Amino acid sequence: MVVTVGSLGILGLESYFVKIEADISRGMSAFDIVGLPDASVKESRDRVRAALKNSGFNFPLTRITINLAPADIRKEGAVYDLPILVAILKASGQLNGDLEDYAFIGELSLSGEIRGINGVLPMTIKAKQENIKNLFVPFQNASESSIVEGINVYPVKNVLELWNHLNGKNLIEPKKFSRQDTASAHTEPDFSQVRGQLEVKRALEIAAAGGHNVLLIGTPGSGKSMLAKRMPSILPYMTFEESIETTMIYSIAGILKDGEAFSVKRPFRSPHHTVSPAGLSGGGTIPRPGEISLAHNGVLFLDELPEFSRSAIEVLRQPLEEGIVTISRASGTLRYPCSIMLIAAMNPCPCGYYNHPVKKCICSPNKIRQYLNKISGPLLDRMDIHIEVPPVNYEELSSGESGESSAQIKERVNRARQIQLDRYKNTAISCNAKLTAGLFQEVCAIDSKANKLLKKSFDLLGLSARAYDRILKVSRTIADLEGSDNITSDHILEAIQYRSLDRKYWHLK
Repeated sequence: MVVTVGSLGILGLESYFVKIEADISRGMSAFDIVGLPDASVKESRDRVRAALKNSGFNFPLTRITINLAPADIRKEGAVYDLPILVAILKASGQLNGDLEDYAFIGELSLSGEIRGINGVLPMTIKAKQENIKNLFVPFQNASESSIVEGINVYPVKNVLELWNHLNGKNLIEPKKFSRQDTASAHTEPDFSQVRGQLEVKRALEIAAAGGHNVLLIGTPGSGKSMLAKRMPSILPYMTFEESIETTMIYSIAGILKDGEAFSVKRPFRSPHHTVSPAGLSGGGTIPRPGEISLAHNGVLFLDELPEFSRSAIEVLRQPLEEGIVTISRASGTLRYPCSIMLIAAMNPCPCGYYNHPVKKCICSPNKIRQYLNKISGPLLDRMDIHIEVPPVNYEELSSGESGESSAQIKERVNRARQIQLDRYKNTAISCNAKLTAGLFQEVCAIDSKANKLLKKSFDLLGLSARAYDRILKVSRTIADLEGSDNITSDHILEAIQYRSLDRKYWHLK
């Protein structure tokens, strides 16, 4: 008799339903697993055998064949340990009951304990789509899985606990979602701690409100990193859908904390400049999300941008434009979302003091050009806002006055972002930075005065078509912050000044 038990697998961000078929027949003792399993799945034989014996069950000393269907998809990881064990218990007559609407996922220890796994949230969503009524998951993953409504999620600690439940003894209570399982709010650095830099704060507020990319250029010690690291404190609240997307990526990457259902905080990732291209975009033998995808719906901060390898920097170009990272391997092509706000910080020259009001730069013009040219024109063109971070003078530093708090700034940012959410309702657009060409005429219409101003700047600064689009997007965000329905010449003027800094540095003679 063949016994079938439901389970699930993961491929990139996509999950798929897996049928675990178990056949126990006469013959020499053997335990075979077929259905394109990788090495970790084949090792399930030893974990399942030990877990059964150490939990007080009999391991059949006959021929056992386990098939993982569909057989044309490679199965990876220890997620199939638990369903294989359940299938053997059922096929050997040690477990009663109907398992028609049940699915199981989890890794086994040799003692029969059930360990947590990665990717539970997308698996739970797929289980619901497959009309599975009851899903058994490791106890550590239950909070994450409970987000999905319409399915009973049972947290299981060990094999005996599961066996008792399936036989109607000591029933396990389904896990209910609780707001207490969300990521706890941590105290973040506040903008009120920053002295001076009013122009930079204004630029970062616009960037947060519209999801725009930012390039910060300034001398060492001017506060570039300090300002960037305070961005999470003013980012707009995530929608429930954005929280689900971010949690799915974190779940697959295995960086979601035990007992944490999902994160309500926008990600802030700051990789070291030695990171490889694969570390940024994702990859590996078993492709995993890179830093770009881990920053999905949040901020990717690249400090000391010219110190990153050229190949790593250029990896950013396509994801910034399309919001998707594509990883191709012999086994298939995976796509991870990466709707990010890029913030990059850099010095103006190798010594860092080019254009400093007091300290003298010791770099030759040729060295400055070589240093700046590490940033390609196409990547620079994808930065919506270029802002110079000047050194703070002594009077500002020694002043006891606190600046505007992050809470005050965030209130304006949330108000502007809500305007955008209402404007782009029923579309895939979440903010002005993601605005598509088809909506430009409707959303970014400008009067004749603003049009003349923009045309003059376009010709004078030699702007590209992409720069033209980004000026209009930033102008739309500035108007939203003011609560204005129309883009005026003042909004255009402010947006243009955020596109002129590259002419100051990259057009050196």
